[in-house]
Amino acid sequence: MPRFFIDESNISTNDGETVVTLFGDDAHHISRSLRMAVGEKIEVCDKSGTVYLCELCGFFEKEVTCRVIESAPSVSEPSVKITLFQALPKGDKMETIIQKSVECGVYKIVPFRSELCVVRLDAKDGEKKRERWQKISESAAKQSGRGIIPEVSSPLDFKIAIENANESDLVLFCNEREREKSLRDALDGTDAKSISVIIGSEGGFSQREADYIAKSGASSVSLGKRILRCETAPTFVLSAISYETEM
Repeated sequence: MPRFFIDESNISTNDGETVVTLFGDDAHHISRSLRMAVGEKIEVCDKSGTVYLCELCGFFEKEVTCRVIESAPSVSEPSVKITLFQALPKGDKMETIIQKSVECGVYKIVPFRSELCVVRLDAKDGEKKRERWQKISESAAKQSGRGIIPEVSSPLDFKIAIENANESDLVLFCNEREREKSLRDALDGTDAKSISVIIGSEGGFSQREADYIAKSGASSVSLGKRILRCETAPTFVLSAISYETEM
């Protein structure tokens, strides 16, 4: 069933019924691309985790209306809020990371600059990228049945990103130099309600950066004996967290 995200302002009451109005691209997609008709059903989500089952009841030039049949909390959101702190990779790898991370249940994605990042974005370019990345997050959230649209922040400087990461209950530093502590060790029996995951770009982190992260209080963990690409590592870690905390 098609799912769309709305703001609370899209919800109103008319003659005792709760009505949802969709505008712009969503309305066009329902009427023109999907060619739906009055009486067919869609799901809409208010971005706060409530899902509404709706019946289409009106098609207009630039909007579509539907009446709410029932509502319920989304069952697709993880019990743990996971924030991915991802050093900027080359090319369009960030788009893949965002898409797959949203599918795997990430709560928020924070791109950041590190010493070994090839990509350098100024404030203007960074904002343009963020806008595109946010659209990818929304699309992935719709496709995977999420109850929220995970936020993608503007790129941060390294130290600011690490400071923000340490606000979580558990901070996982995915460190290719780690030889003693595994991801399994760090997650075993955890009761953390929020987890930050720190992952480097193609070149990983400099020794100076690795030392800084470790000293900040993050838990340095190995992702195993194989070397994972920077676009693979987030999916691997998020899947492991999901297995440990949801299954």
